[in-house]
Amino acid sequence: MAVTYNILDLGKSHYNDAWKLQKRLQSQRISGQIDDQLLLVEHFPVYTLGKNTPREHLLTKESDNISIIQTDRGGDITFHGPGQLVGYPILDLNQYKRSITWYMRELEQLIIDVLKEYDINAERKKGLTGVWVKGKKIAALGVRISKWVTMHGFSLNINPDLKYYQGIIPCGIKDYGVTSMADLLGNDVPDMSEIKDTLVQHFIAKFSIYKN
Repeated sequence: MAVTYNILDLGKSHYNDAWKLQKRLQSQRISGQIDDQLLLVEHFPVYTLGKNTPREHLLTKESDNISIIQTDRGGDITFHGPGQLVGYPILDLNQYKRSITWYMRELEQLIIDVLKEYDINAERKKGLTGVWVKGKKIAALGVRISKWVTMHGFSLNINPDLKYYQGIIPCGIKDYGVTSMADLLGNDVPDMSEIKDTLVQHFIAKFSIYKN
């Protein structure tokens, strides 16, 4: 059976616009109207809270240059903004493995494999979700699954303004910092379009293996 994925590059988008699109696509995927999707986007600055995020993890108030949005995903509070690549897979896990744990670990491995292409040795941290380099978080994950169809996903810090993380307790974790590819590679950081291409190649190769 041929494996089909639709890749949608949204460019820069407000968070709520991408969220609305995800909901529509998830519904269409549940009903079998469309194939699996991968949305790629850079958001305008926003703090997003997971459905169970304690409000004390938000250390600042909404301002002219950043909004605050309560979402329906799992996970804690995080930042999205320019220079960060966000991926929203809309996948029917009935065609892969009906396991949230498996799916989260595969998303982490996807990011680890992409970073390896740029000589960045990333890893998981026991008991925590996400991807880490030298004890600092470089990628965050948070998903919502309905009838085994996914939405929300991951964010990879390429070259965002890391100062925004000072306004939150990122992912509710006080003990570790946040990093980016630019922090690690300096002027050698690839541009967004190249990293998108690399990620799409790894995404298709990885999930095609498991698809029934």
